[in-house]
Amino acid sequence: MDFSLSEEQVLLRDSVARLVGDTSEVERHRQLSRSELGFDAKVWQQYAELGWLCVPFTEAQGGIDGTAVDVMVICEALGRGLMREPYLATVITAGGFLRRAGSAEQQQRFIPGIIDGSNQWAFAFAENASYNLAAVSTSAEPSDGGYRLSGSKVAVLNGHCADYLVVSASTGNDTVSLFLVDSSAPGVERQPVHLVDGGRGANVTFTNVQLDEASLLGAAGDGVSLMEAVIDESIIAIGAEALGAMQVLLDDTVEYTRTREQFGQPIGKFQALQHRMAEMYLKIEELRSLLFNAAIKMAEGSTETALACAAVKVKLAEAGRLVSQQAVQLHGGIGMTDELAVSHYFKRVHLLARLYGDESYYLTRYMALSSDQPVARAS
Repeated sequence: MDFSLSEEQVLLRDSVARLVGDTSEVERHRQLSRSELGFDAKVWQQYAELGWLCVPFTEAQGGIDGTAVDVMVICEALGRGLMREPYLATVITAGGFLRRAGSAEQQQRFIPGIIDGSNQWAFAFAENASYNLAAVSTSAEPSDGGYRLSGSKVAVLNGHCADYLVVSASTGNDTVSLFLVDSSAPGVERQPVHLVDGGRGANVTFTNVQLDEASLLGAAGDGVSLMEAVIDESIIAIGAEALGAMQVLLDDTVEYTRTREQFGQPIGKFQALQHRMAEMYLKIEELRSLLFNAAIKMAEGSTETALACAAVKVKLAEAGRLVSQQAVQLHGGIGMTDELAVSHYFKRVHLLARLYGDESYYLTRYMALSSDQPVARAS
């Protein structure tokens, strides 16, 4: 398996890196975390102008038919800069639902707004602490030739500003379906929330929201399988963003130990600290290899894609914990302060490690997939 990037992918990586290098100061991160929107709308439009928002979509959908490896390249570079713009929520996750299951009419209506940066999206699925995608109390009952949606979702990433939501709901007989919901529709109420990494989201309540038949995404009852497939795509982006963030944590830590002196010499010369940084490096490279493997398998349409993505999520949680904790500890007390980038990368990595499932869940899922056993998303 070839883990090298193509010439086009190197150019794409360098293009993202240039913008990230101009906009990734820690002060920007602090300012945006205190803003109402939580990201820079002008920078989001730059994403659109540079063509990054169209990468995962097919040419027929207005995209460039990019692969999972292309997405990995973009997201790793964004992770290095701790970029706050909602590429994951809008383009990868919500865009993945539309790309995979949207009807021709839905794709023509909604995908252009994602590609040109004019619309924001969010995936509303969580209702409690469970990772079971089938455990849904939000309901969509037949009504007037469409559906009546009632229930609530919590911690919806990008939900505070999303123009549209992809919502999971029970449709009876133990089935779950997905719906496209205009966030401005009567009966939709949003309560903005601050996330642990300084990002933004919302708790969303649906009170007798009337949906037409065209709001159904994909076939009725196919919600869980569709969510599983799109979440696997999202794991590639999540893993790549975390990889970029962890690389910065290591680089900053190495640089700090070269300049911080104790007992008359840089602390980076102490063998015990060198061993700790070497372990950080090894964990990052382990994640990098697993991520490349998963992205290539997804690009090839391999039947082992879900297994490879589960492995990425397990390694992300393990490596992220070690790398981020070591970075904070080796920086000493300053590593915990808001003024230093290390603390912000620490929080982002830990959020990504738990998104859609923590280490325990994905280890169980990996073992079940390895043994060809049925997999249930338990809490």
